[in-house]
Amino acid sequence: MEASAAPFDRRSWLTLLLVGAAVLTAALDQTVVVTVLPEVMLDLKIPPTELDQAAWVITAYLLGFTVAIPLTARLADVHGHALLFRAALIVFGIGSAAAALSPNLTWLVAARTVQALGGGATIPVGMALATQALPGARRALAVGIIGASAEAGMVLGPLYGGGITALLGWRWVFWLDIPQAILLLWILRGLPMSRLPGVRMDYLGGLLLAAGLTLLVVATSRREAFNLSSVVPYLLGAVGLLVLGTLVWIERRSSHPLLSASFFRSLPVLSALCVKLLMGASLIIAMVTVPLMADTVLGQSSLEGGLRLMRLTAALPIGALLGGYLAYRLGTRMVTLGGLAVGMTGLFLMSRWTLDISDPTMTAHLALAGLGFGLVIAPVFITAMDSSEEGYEATSASLVTVARMMGMAFGMAALAAWGMDQFQSSAYGLLLPLPTPGQSSAALEAEVVAYQEQVVKISMDLFKSFFRIAAGLLLVALLPALGLTKRSTRQPTFS
Repeated sequence: MEASAAPFDRRSWLTLLLVGAAVLTAALDQTVVVTVLPEVMLDLKIPPTELDQAAWVITAYLLGFTVAIPLTARLADVHGHALLFRAALIVFGIGSAAAALSPNLTWLVAARTVQALGGGATIPVGMALATQALPGARRALAVGIIGASAEAGMVLGPLYGGGITALLGWRWVFWLDIPQAILLLWILRGLPMSRLPGVRMDYLGGLLLAAGLTLLVVATSRREAFNLSSVVPYLLGAVGLLVLGTLVWIERRSSHPLLSASFFRSLPVLSALCVKLLMGASLIIAMVTVPLMADTVLGQSSLEGGLRLMRLTAALPIGALLGGYLAYRLGTRMVTLGGLAVGMTGLFLMSRWTLDISDPTMTAHLALAGLGFGLVIAPVFITAMDSSEEGYEATSASLVTVARMMGMAFGMAALAAWGMDQFQSSAYGLLLPLPTPGQSSAALEAEVVAYQEQVVKISMDLFKSFFRIAAGLLLVALLPALGLTKRSTRQPTFS
């Protein structure tokens, strides 16, 4: 049955909303541990001195998410999107149960990796299911709804985790994932089960892709890659690139490649990946800087820092929905360029903040940046999916998600290394005032105040530089955005 002829009925909406709910559930666990990590460390008797080890509870999910996305997406294209979507929910539920039962850190990290393998599949496969549920003319809107669900999960994750932990304890954050997954599995049982005839999964390509991505994520997430203090990240990155290069060479000779050769020849696909990579780096820089600024130079609580950040992140799903609608009306290239311009404007205005920044100006700037990031989500996804070879819809959507994850890992590591070096360089020669014989307390207090003012000024200038860098990345992204298609053209079929 051709999607262009399918009625836009209640069943289509129900399928779309249920898939969105499943994506939201999996996306919550990307950020849910941010607020529960202190409780986890206390319960599992992890001392504060081992915070870097405890951080693997977060890193493991990011790594598993990144590696799982393209592999499970291709499995979905081969064996059927509905089948893999159900399988992803089952794996996610198993990982959640294992996490809830964790007796130690090693167990929890392993459980989070299993969770990510299931959760990572829901977004690209959900995108493919969404575009099959709605007529061709409304594909961008469908992708916008799924994108909004994923963004909403990331936004609500810290708040959800903090609330459940306060009421029931941190383990219930994972226990509650299980009934949600079971309910969605039961409701979605009516999705058609089908697969592409005569197509096989390239497991060797999958192994090489997983290995290459793992090496690159680990390499780009290490600070040493940017402060030149170790050659380890460069060796890991070089081996990762070699593995991916081998993958490309093998895929060109495979009759059933994991990655279609059309991905590497298609300007719209490559443009979409470049835009998403730059956008991911810009987004993580902004998301880290906002609460960090509130906690330090503005002297506010962590809660206030989180609330400030939510003014940016809450606009992301709104922008995703709006971007999906506008892409249907105006075309993907125009909406992407507009979204990048809106986000860049918001970040530039944030780079001009002073210590007395307050509402409504602050909220307007944060919401503007978040809206811009959100507007780009649907048109970039739909461009990659429309421009890919038939039968590679979920795979192309997965590559866009991977590009964003890689950008976020790269941006986070660069921010940590470059920011620390800049602060130390700016503060060089700045001496902490100490009492001297015969000095009055008033004079010493005046020196301390002057010292604190200098530190605040240096820090504020650094944070403003972060916002300018984030804006600059979106400015650079305008160039590859010109390579996106003007309009969505493919008429997908149900499978």
